[in-house]
Amino acid sequence: MASSDQTAKIIDGKAIAQTIRSEIAEEVRDLSEKHGKVPGLAVVIVGARKDSQTYVTMKRKACAEVGIKSFDVDLPEDVSEADLITKVHLLNSDPDVHGILVQLPLPKHINEENVLSAISIDKDVDGFHPLNIGKLAMKGREPLFLPCTPKGCLELLVRSGIKIKGQRAVVVGRSNIVGLPVSLLLLKADATVTTVHSHTRDPEAIIREADIVIAAAGQACMIKGDWIKPGAAVIDVGTNAVSDPSRKSGYRLVGDVDYAEACKVAGFVTPVPGGVGPMTVAMLLRNTLDGAKRVIGQ
Repeated sequence: MASSDQTAKIIDGKAIAQTIRSEIAEEVRDLSEKHGKVPGLAVVIVGARKDSQTYVTMKRKACAEVGIKSFDVDLPEDVSEADLITKVHLLNSDPDVHGILVQLPLPKHINEENVLSAISIDKDVDGFHPLNIGKLAMKGREPLFLPCTPKGCLELLVRSGIKIKGQRAVVVGRSNIVGLPVSLLLLKADATVTTVHSHTRDPEAIIREADIVIAAAGQACMIKGDWIKPGAAVIDVGTNAVSDPSRKSGYRLVGDVDYAEACKVAGFVTPVPGGVGPMTVAMLLRNTLDGAKRVIGQ
């Protein structure tokens, strides 16, 4: 826990996500009553990564909570790329499935691009189809779906009353899943965006200038308190499993930011867990609902 001289306002991702989920549940009920149909989400997981399993379980539970039908597809670590793509094509042609999510990262022997490109753009609730990302990167174009975690990061900023326009934002990490798309979203929201990555010289100096920090590097507690500008908004996307023999699971989740230190300096900070994670799931439900609304009742 942070010490008593804490100054940062804790952004409660769990509470904000719950509000969004209630809004979604209401809309799902409306669809069901008016058209006799509910949104359907297929969640595909390959292998047994701890972090991936945590998120898939959360996603499936969340679907049940808001009335979205969940289609579970669990495949072994050694599944062939061809078999995985065949599965995706089957889901593409299933009219009860309005969203398809393939949990990333995939095992090394599978080409991620081939799999993501196989998902129908109308069902790409993860927002990773090259056409959706391409539109996100272009001015004046709107993708059908925005990637869930980046969308959740911006929603946290907006719902916490944090100004984005004209602010200096630093994104730590450049992954296709978070770093790159969140940079594009911040740019669309008129922030001045810098990306820090493994080849960046003097990352501390760059991060120290940021009004908004989005940490998505996958390095446990990499960002220290003295790297943060006083009053900055810190969104910690990192979910790193660190060994903890006192827990039943044998591990606990920590972020990319040293939370206790950040609390003493930042203006706003998200905890891990309970920050970005629940928002990712809420945005996935929102995207699935939006996908269903484009089809149901047309």
